[in-house]
Amino acid sequence: MKTHSAGPVIAIALSLVMAMAVALAVTVTVVGTPVHGQTPAAVPSQPKVNLTLEQRHVIKEIIKDLNISPAQQNVETAVGATVPATINLNPMPPVVAQKVPQVKSHLFFLKDDKVVIVDPKDNKIVDAID
Repeated sequence: MKTHSAGPVIAIALSLVMAMAVALAVTVTVVGTPVHGQTPAAVPSQPKVNLTLEQRHVIKEIIKDLNISPAQQNVETAVGATVPATINLNPMPPVVAQKVPQVKSHLFFLKDDKVVIVDPKDNKIVDAID
């Protein structure tokens, strides 16, 4: 009866294990290394209040009919931006608060035909309606 040596099978298995270990080490090194000279892509911020398209339309229509002057300063209108203290913020009109209760305690200003909704707790923009 002939017996076969397990030596070649073990050698192949060890080679595969070593190759996988090297591949894993390279992957960890490459993925964990920061790339210099590149800036992260800008990710648009999501509104901090959940408004339906209909609610956004209601807010825009009611506020556009009011005689409110737009902000004269160059001011950021992106969600998450802090509104400077020099910007005149208006309370949400009672009719808007009635129809869209989640913004009743918020403030707003107008800029470039946008209604910019601001959280009064931290003066940060939570939504900007075009």
